[in-house]
Amino acid sequence: MNFNIDADKSTTYDAIVIGSGISGGWAAKELCEKGLKTLVLERGGMVEHVKDYPTSMTNIWEFEHRLRDTKEDLQKNPIVNRCYAYSEATQHFFVKDEQHPYIQEKPFDWIRGYQVGGKSLLWARQTQRWSEYEFEAPARDGFAVDWPIRYKDIAPWYSHVERFAGISGNKDNIKNLPDGEFLPAWELNCVEKHIQSAVKKHYQDRQVIIGRCAHLTKPNEIHAKQGRGQCQARSLCERGCPFGGYFSSNSSTLPWAAKTGKLTIRPNSVVHSIIYDEKLGKASGVRVIDTNTKESIDYKARIIFVNAAALNSNLILLNSISNRFPNGLGNDSGVLGQYIAFHQYRGQGGATFEGFTDQYYYGRRPTSAFMASFRNVEKQETDFQRGYMVAFSAGRGSWQRGSQPEAFGADFKESLTHPGDTWSVYIQMQGETIPKKENHVRLSKDKTDAWGVPQLITSIGYDENDHKMMKDFHVQASEMLEKAGCKNINMFDSKQNPGLDIHEMGGVRMGKDPKTSLLNEWNQLHACKNVFVTDGACMTSIGNQNPSLTFMALTARAANFAVSELKKKNL
Repeated sequence: MNFNIDADKSTTYDAIVIGSGISGGWAAKELCEKGLKTLVLERGGMVEHVKDYPTSMTNIWEFEHRLRDTKEDLQKNPIVNRCYAYSEATQHFFVKDEQHPYIQEKPFDWIRGYQVGGKSLLWARQTQRWSEYEFEAPARDGFAVDWPIRYKDIAPWYSHVERFAGISGNKDNIKNLPDGEFLPAWELNCVEKHIQSAVKKHYQDRQVIIGRCAHLTKPNEIHAKQGRGQCQARSLCERGCPFGGYFSSNSSTLPWAAKTGKLTIRPNSVVHSIIYDEKLGKASGVRVIDTNTKESIDYKARIIFVNAAALNSNLILLNSISNRFPNGLGNDSGVLGQYIAFHQYRGQGGATFEGFTDQYYYGRRPTSAFMASFRNVEKQETDFQRGYMVAFSAGRGSWQRGSQPEAFGADFKESLTHPGDTWSVYIQMQGETIPKKENHVRLSKDKTDAWGVPQLITSIGYDENDHKMMKDFHVQASEMLEKAGCKNINMFDSKQNPGLDIHEMGGVRMGKDPKTSLLNEWNQLHACKNVFVTDGACMTSIGNQNPSLTFMALTARAANFAVSELKKKNL
């Protein structure tokens, strides 16, 4: 790859991609493949596949604190410490609390990964398609605005990214969770299969499946060409996978783009704003602040893709002001930064299961059991809008492992496979929140970050709809576990802040009407046609599925449209 750190200030590219994470990597791949000289700007440092995964093969006893949180780190970084993937083994891939401050008007945990690859190194890798029901939901149920696309528009692009990224799963034939292009699926364990059978017996509208995830269970030729290998079921994914067993920008899309000879990556580049040319009536480039020198540099391009992750993409557009756009680039509608939504995980629970003491499982499977949403799918049926996915997993308790002091060698290893008689079940919701005007982000008028960019103010919270949905989950999850024969069922509210789901979306939403949206059906700014936004910021509503697969599909679709429009000289 050409890092081009000292690129000339007047250098002009065909395309600039802001951000190198999941959607930015896909934008780079598609644009470079189509012959465009592409600059990828990343505010964090360089991370090269394998070379820059320092803890990927480190044993727990080799860490100074054995992966335990230190008092000092908990005090210095209370926000990022709440993330499940943050630890002594991964902290170098996360933004520490003081590194990029923001202002919480309401409690919001903004989890970020600033490096080449972004959060694609850290994501949970769950990948489900949207269905027609999600794209129709705002118009049907009267919230947000109508999506300008439907499932048929994005379905071919789901297939496109699934084949390249590598998604494991089964053909489950669920109406609101469409099947995809799958590699062999992982397997439910015996207790999960038991719960699956019980759910099938007692409910006609619910189906338990193994989670679909971006892991190479059986690599195809396209994955071998990427230099990626089979998933080893280590479940150390957030450290960076030296095998390339899970999909990331670093192991897949960015190296693929680099093969074309058209890719330049410039790390350590904070995007200050997008430059709007008043005479041309379109964007002419991007202003960058070098994180090391604090020097301001302008890069020019014919098209610009904004993929900085949802809230940072909002920040960049809000800060991109001009005479034409005094309130942010493309913001004729005035809704830029508004209608932010997220997935709520507050509904959680646990139980025990007695039985299957003669069975166990091996390896660290990188996914869990899932259940597609069964609430308000085809029509409004409850006292809350929309629905939630359910995820659960079962495991044997580990408190007895290695408790026999006389065990040694082969006997000791064998004892580790018999961890006691009780199975534990953990269950949680992934609920859709409704985009609302009051859930918004905006720029501070008096506080800036270390690079002179205004700090972001987050004003995002739960509402009564979210509470009703969580209560419904508690009731339904308890009932399903009870019917499956589970004991000691305990449901609880995690009370976690919005943002900890790391599924924040919206603020630069797609829509049919420029008066109420920012982007058209091709992810173009209505009022600035050569700027595209294809990360989570573009989402009109958020569904209940994990979002990254949809970001990837939208990005590939928009990039191919952009190239077509360039060839037609429409941009």
